[in-house]
Amino acid sequence: SCLAGNGKYDNTMSRAEAMYLGLRTIRAAAKDAFIIGCGCPIGSAIGFVDGMRVSCDTGPTWVPEFPLPHWDNGTLPALRGMLRNTISRAPLGHRWWHNDPDCILLGESTKLTDNEVVSAASVVAMTGGMFLLSDDMQKVSDARLNVAKRIFPLTGVTAVPLDLHSTMNMGMPSVLRLWCTENALFGTDAAEEEKINGPVASESPKNIPSGRVLQEQASKLECEVGYSPGIIVDPYSRERSCFLVAPGLGTWTIVSLSNWMEHKAKLSVSFSTLVQHSLQDFAAASLDDAANLTVSATESSSPGEQSESGFHVFSFWSSTYTWIPHQTLVDKSPLIKQLLPHETEIFHIKPAYPKRPQYIGSDLHFSCGFEVQSFEWDSSHIKLCLKNEYDKSGYVFLYLPDSADGHTLDKARVIVDGKESKMEIVARPMIEDGNGERHLGRVVKIRVTTNGSGEAAGMVWITW
Repeated sequence: SCLAGNGKYDNTMSRAEAMYLGLRTIRAAAKDAFIIGCGCPIGSAIGFVDGMRVSCDTGPTWVPEFPLPHWDNGTLPALRGMLRNTISRAPLGHRWWHNDPDCILLGESTKLTDNEVVSAASVVAMTGGMFLLSDDMQKVSDARLNVAKRIFPLTGVTAVPLDLHSTMNMGMPSVLRLWCTENALFGTDAAEEEKINGPVASESPKNIPSGRVLQEQASKLECEVGYSPGIIVDPYSRERSCFLVAPGLGTWTIVSLSNWMEHKAKLSVSFSTLVQHSLQDFAAASLDDAANLTVSATESSSPGEQSESGFHVFSFWSSTYTWIPHQTLVDKSPLIKQLLPHETEIFHIKPAYPKRPQYIGSDLHFSCGFEVQSFEWDSSHIKLCLKNEYDKSGYVFLYLPDSADGHTLDKARVIVDGKESKMEIVARPMIEDGNGERHLGRVVKIRVTTNGSGEAAGMVWITW
């Protein structure tokens, strides 16, 4: 009745009024049921629907193909249009409703390349809306199915498109940014928190009060859309672009970089743009000191000192690591990555602490943190515990500081789920701190498996 020419029972009503009355009636009748608007006028549905399709239909091709007109790549079924609108309307998510970006097509019966499937998964993961699959899962290859596994469950947080109004890269936003922190008490006064929970531990996260541990809350959407939020934050605050991780993991930036062009290209973005925001967000969260966000208060006494030893940079989809010196931030040099057509990479940029172990990431979950239950260490061991909610297998990546002789870690003992295992050296970074001293370390990867039973699994012990 809201469409021109369809007629209305009450001709004194405008089409907008008829739409409003219809949606209000559906909402009243549905009560607590989850209502999703698909093809519904966006403005009319505010306040009435729980989820909303924010893009055109996806499709088995990158752009519309015959018999569809090729020139309309914004509204006709195709992956490109779906991704463009999903990114540009990401700010609506978890404010007016939960964004529905349409389903991810995994099957090889489409014309989508592996890079395009990964890009679709990356955008859905970074924008944090609903996660839908429509393929016959029995016909999906393990490689394509693994793409979906690596973004599930979604974090329920929405990335910020940094180049939303740019006309570069085919006119599509190509840089999405999230940030993560172990601090579970957004917007609270740090002094008041200390009165309640006691002082923040300065060495091992096992001493951090239980009030600071990530408390995942049940959600009626958890089973329906793969949305497993932690503590719900004000949707209008800057923390809506941050999700909570286990104590010991620290605070870092997640950035996705996409090449939407039809040819291989080098994309660049200012490195300072990617990391400086975290310092501002610490203040926005009413934190007196950035040391409250880290396990070791003795290694960082102010936000400005967080990156004096450079940054660990982990590329999620390619599982590659590099160390970037602090001077890159000072010089405002860009982060440069060469990407194939329609390819996306997700980077984790974490302040480096060369004198202590750090969790670098994993190939289990795009967040490189949401999969961790706890991370503890002292001068002679590391204990890592993964969440055992889903059946997954892959590698975790850790940074370990070398001893003065450089050989102590050669004799390290690795135990995974009670069985002897081994670690493989991925890199040997020489990290220079703010005092000009150099520290040799090693980044290692260890094979892990979780079975989804909820019982203890994915337990890693390293002793030396």
